[in-house]
Amino acid sequence: MSSFRYQFVVALFCGIVLEGSLSQAQLSPTFYAATCPFASNIIRGVLFRAFQSDPRIGASLIRLHFHDCFVQGCDASLLLDGTSTIDSEKGAFGNNNTARGFEVVDQMKAALEMACPGIVSCADILAIAAEESVFLSGGPSWPVPVGRRDSTTANRTLANQNLPGPTETLDGLKAKFQNVGLNGNTDLVALSGAHTFGRAQCRFFIHRLYNFNNTNLPDPTLDTTLLQQLQALCPQGGNGSVLTNLDASTPDAFDNDYFTLLQQKKGLLQTDQELFSTPGADTVDIVNLYSSNQGVFFQSFAVSMIRMGNLSPLTGSQGEVRLNCRRVNGNGISSVFNGDDMVSSM
Repeated sequence: MSSFRYQFVVALFCGIVLEGSLSQAQLSPTFYAATCPFASNIIRGVLFRAFQSDPRIGASLIRLHFHDCFVQGCDASLLLDGTSTIDSEKGAFGNNNTARGFEVVDQMKAALEMACPGIVSCADILAIAAEESVFLSGGPSWPVPVGRRDSTTANRTLANQNLPGPTETLDGLKAKFQNVGLNGNTDLVALSGAHTFGRAQCRFFIHRLYNFNNTNLPDPTLDTTLLQQLQALCPQGGNGSVLTNLDASTPDAFDNDYFTLLQQKKGLLQTDQELFSTPGADTVDIVNLYSSNQGVFFQSFAVSMIRMGNLSPLTGSQGEVRLNCRRVNGNGISSVFNGDDMVSSM
């Protein structure tokens, strides 16, 4: 760990503990110190190799952690393939043909099982991989509280209900964050900053290009030059799975350029631009702050990631530590939903 990384995470962790943000006392950054001390190093090694052939993998993995935590807490329920008794969350609207990175999680789990059999949960793999993805892309680091256990169930219905959709208004976004225990201002804006890297499919923003809110006109909050570029990329009736960068300026770097683009009306998704272009919104000042001060954004992002990672974890004797992240222990049933076939949006 570099001196800067060490100083940043220590200062951050001390501040968070003093503020009482680590409400889940059973989660601790040192949970695996005795049982699997090199867990983070193992995950980082797999991730570093994945980055060599797939620069989008970091954004994909942080999205898995986000979509996992928003549905019955951070319990790796998203990773479960469908069976006769499990209705996989991979088939939910916000995940189907968009969530990706499952095979890299499998590789992380296999490496951990070789080193520390039956110790590190899939839910903790997602949390650690999210942090490592941000840091390896130039963003902040933070001490990841671990000790989560894995669910034995999934809930596609709740996934469809809880995950933000591409046409959400700011009020809708705020409600979905607040419903899971996060706030609708700093948590919402900071975590939205994860869209500083990754990609999105045309189908998630094409409504902004031709018929916004059933007006038969483009979204007026979209920069006209960007509009023309996106219309060329995503023609009406075209391939909705075509990808483009969420952050056109630094698409694979974790930085604060995302917020500057919002100020320029160049947010790709409606849910991004809503943060800045909604009249009178309390999120506007936060966007302006993060655009002007990357350090403040990095610190806020790390705090909000820890807060999100603390959403309803299973601990102690709850749940289990899965041996295969795709299925519950003792379940030999062949999966009916293969995450490897997914097409990404990040």
